[in-house]
Amino acid sequence: MTTVLIKGLGLIGSSLALAIKQAHPTVRIIGMDRDAASLSYACQQGMIDDSEMDLAATASQADIIILAGPVNVIVADLQQLATVALKPGVLVTDVGSTKQVVMRAARALQEQGVTFVGGHPMAGSHKSGVTAGRANLFENAFYFLVPGLAVESAVEQLQQLLRAARVKWLTVTAVQHDRIVGQLSHLPHVIAAALVNQTQQALADSPLGLRLAAGGFKSITRIASSDPTMWAAILMTNPELITNQLQDYINQLTHIKMAITARDQQTLHEFFAAAKVTRDHLGPEQLGGLPNFFDLFLNVPDQVGAIADVTQRLARAQLSLINIHILEIREDIDGVLQLTFSDANTQSQAATLLVAAGYQIVRRN
Repeated sequence: MTTVLIKGLGLIGSSLALAIKQAHPTVRIIGMDRDAASLSYACQQGMIDDSEMDLAATASQADIIILAGPVNVIVADLQQLATVALKPGVLVTDVGSTKQVVMRAARALQEQGVTFVGGHPMAGSHKSGVTAGRANLFENAFYFLVPGLAVESAVEQLQQLLRAARVKWLTVTAVQHDRIVGQLSHLPHVIAAALVNQTQQALADSPLGLRLAAGGFKSITRIASSDPTMWAAILMTNPELITNQLQDYINQLTHIKMAITARDQQTLHEFFAAAKVTRDHLGPEQLGGLPNFFDLFLNVPDQVGAIADVTQRLARAQLSLINIHILEIREDIDGVLQLTFSDANTQSQAATLLVAAGYQIVRRN
């Protein structure tokens, strides 16, 4: 019987446990968390088979070890595992959101012949903790793998273990990973939080204030609702890269501030035009062989049952949606509905179906 040890039963750890159980019912999962209530809940719900509190005393039982805590905790766990006698052939992996610091911490294990594969599932939720875990959390999400010194068979072993998660695997180096997530995830979180805080201060003396916030403001600041403890910790694990990216962004703002002050309309136009071109071409054709999502944007009338009609037509045709997003709703005009599919063929079939039903496709990406 294969034994999997998962240390950290928050949203990610508990969801991984459920995905493993779904594909491999006979695998024994040992859960480990500093919160006894989380362990108790995981046991009651059948997420795990056994619970433990001591990593050093338990790690030797495991064939696969998944470290699912915050990055600073993962680093400490790797340092501790390097002092423990582990099973021959054990595979160790993590889910940390920064990889260079994790891969450095894993070197001591690798020098002892232990296989380590860095990992990072790009999935989450506004909910947190073990009670928020679900097996389909990662479906169609990107899952970064940083093999380091690991052989290909180890990567295949991890992918087989997590096959029920139905993720899109991406193999990268630690440097590539941190640069990508720093720019596309870490920096936007800082920007969103800063905009919310600045807006709160700017409108503090307004009776309406943030009560009028809607549309674009809510879209651009949605991620500011993320867990502050987690994000403070993330920034501490990748400080040099994030500060450099933040400075580049500040330079952009300074450039635009100077253009506004100088009434330089040409520079302002070029600024917005360049951004529009880039944003409008974020489709799969720009990504080569990289797995991506395929979107349809269509007008829907602002009336009862309009969205239900769209989704029911897709369901009857057995066309699976990954996501649905209402981009704009206004009285007396059409709203714009974003439908996301996993592949180009499904997107094409959906477009044909909806056009035949009288819907206008505004754009497809």
